Amino acid sequence: MDKLTEIMNWKRQEIAERIREVDPDELTAFREKAAARGSFLHALRSCDGLAVIAEIKRRSPSAGEIKDLGPALEQAEKYLAAGADCLSILTDEKYFGGELEDLSSVTDSFQRGPKGIPCLRKDFMIHPIQVLEAAQAGASAILIIVRALQDEEMTALRQAADLAGLDSLYEIHNEPELERAVAQNAKIIGVNNRDLAVFKTDLAFSERLIPQFPEGVVAISESGIWNGQDAARAKACGAKALLVGEALMKTQDTAALIQELKACSQISNPKS
Repeated sequence: MDKLTEIMNWKRQEIAERIREVDPDELTAFREKAAARGSFLHALRSCDGLAVIAEIKRRSPSAGEIKDLGPALEQAEKYLAAGADCLSILTDEKYFGGELEDLSSVTDSFQRGPKGIPCLRKDFMIHPIQVLEAAQAGASAILIIVRALQDEEMTALRQAADLAGLDSLYEIHNEPELERAVAQNAKIIGVNNRDLAVFKTDLAFSERLIPQFPEGVVAISESGIWNGQDAARAKACGAKALLVGEALMKTQDTAALIQELKACSQISNPKS
């Protein structure tokens, strides 16, 4: 059994007691608040150059303990001050050390401040009840891992997100998954450069897959981004945004790294 299958089996057990039918009115009740927070998709499209989605991640199955993090809000404020365009907040506890409170604490604080930032609920989404939880916690987007779901499950998640005014980030790792995401009319597709079956990382996945995206789809390169050279490779193959977790969690100078990633257009393409 590969790691993703293990995680998804656990997640289905974890949420089993919470699963119930979600009334569409429960979801649409959050549309106005979601609009006020700002669109995840718009933040990526409107960015001048590469957008940086900064991730709050305490640990992972591949890296183990990444950072002994205090309140998630402290890390989020660092990212916001450093110029991140969006946040990705891990809410899975067993494998990543997160919780839904990490997301809600960040969105509650930013809504009270002069400037907000769209947040992705990064979790292993299966059922619309998790979309409702994301909306209640102030998310602007949800993650849909194509490899982990049946087509009807993806449709149910996307429809719930649409009702709540949330964007959907479809995560893929190969061509068949790209085809399935495109069939869902995905507007944002991320290539996970880490193989979730064995947790090995290679930027070549983005270089192979992103050029195959349909025109108009916002392309994100996820995982394995450590410096400006990596960012330049992602940009050269058509990425509009980077999702960066471990590197930003470990750096001593968050602002300098985000600036380096955004300035990658000044770095020659390592493939040339």
